[in-house]
Amino acid sequence: MVLGLAMAALAATPATAGKKRDAERQFFAPTVVAAPAAPVANGSIFQASMGYTPLTSGARAQSVGDIITIVLVERTQATKSNSADTSRNGSIGLTPPSTGPLSKLFSASDIGASGDQGFTGKGNATQSNALNGEITVTVAAVYPNGTMLVKGEKALTLNRGDEFIQISGLVRQADISPDNRIASTRVADAKIIYTGKGEIARASRQGWLQRFFSMISPF
Repeated sequence: MVLGLAMAALAATPATAGKKRDAERQFFAPTVVAAPAAPVANGSIFQASMGYTPLTSGARAQSVGDIITIVLVERTQATKSNSADTSRNGSIGLTPPSTGPLSKLFSASDIGASGDQGFTGKGNATQSNALNGEITVTVAAVYPNGTMLVKGEKALTLNRGDEFIQISGLVRQADISPDNRIASTRVADAKIIYTGKGEIARASRQGWLQRFFSMISPF
């Protein structure tokens, strides 16, 4: 019965992953610029429909479909530690009467109490990530304030699997270098995905039955 539940719970995993992968590929697909409409022959030298680029902008990307190279220089590191140490002790003692009828009922060692309490706790957590490389993307949209939405994907087919790098975010034209390059740290609302599939990726994952028992295990 457990085996049947495991197969039922994980049977749809490949199909779900495939649909998610197709949706991501569609989102990160390159932006294709539509053909411009034919200009109106009104006798004027300047035609707004033909587009306008100031001489000071050079060859920097500024329009939908232009190409920008993003230099991946992601490096994050976080460290957290805490500790606690508490202690408490107390004692109480009563001296029994040495005369009278009660002196025969208690001795000096019969009445007394003491207690100690202590606690020591310590925790540490460290995490670091690094991603270096380059990926070239296209401008998908240009907003009224001048910021541009860029997105793109790089797919590498190796002899033992495939690697995918996807990125999207907002950039400013002022942050783009003259050769149309920009650091990933200058990309706002950045979404960077680095995944892979193939023999190496499968070998680093748990088996489907082991994943099932990991999900239901209370330990």
